[in-house]
Amino acid sequence: MSAHSFDSTTADFERDVLEASKRTPVVVDFWAPWCGPCRALKPILEKLAAEFDGKFLLAKVNTDENPEIAARYGVRGIPNVKAFVDGKLANEFTGAQPESAVRRFL
Repeated sequence: MSAHSFDSTTADFERDVLEASKRTPVVVDFWAPWCGPCRALKPILEKLAAEFDGKFLLAKVNTDENPEIAARYGVRGIPNVKAFVDGKLANEFTGAQPESAVRRFL
């Protein structure tokens, strides 16, 4: 973990993501340990979170351990990345993306 990325759970999601996004945009990476594309995307997201140095926070949600929050936000495929601003979903993408596409998303 870094200063700008952290694991979040169903129990902490409201505080970690919704409340925090009222101060700083929060990008949520919904992933699972068995997901190959998730393992490819994770280091890109972590690199950009560090590079952007606090312009957004990266919350990582393991969908195997937190299926309720994944269902609540309509995660149907992983990796699924959702951006929250002011407590609301602002944008999202599904599937592994190259760094250039993730930069455009951010």
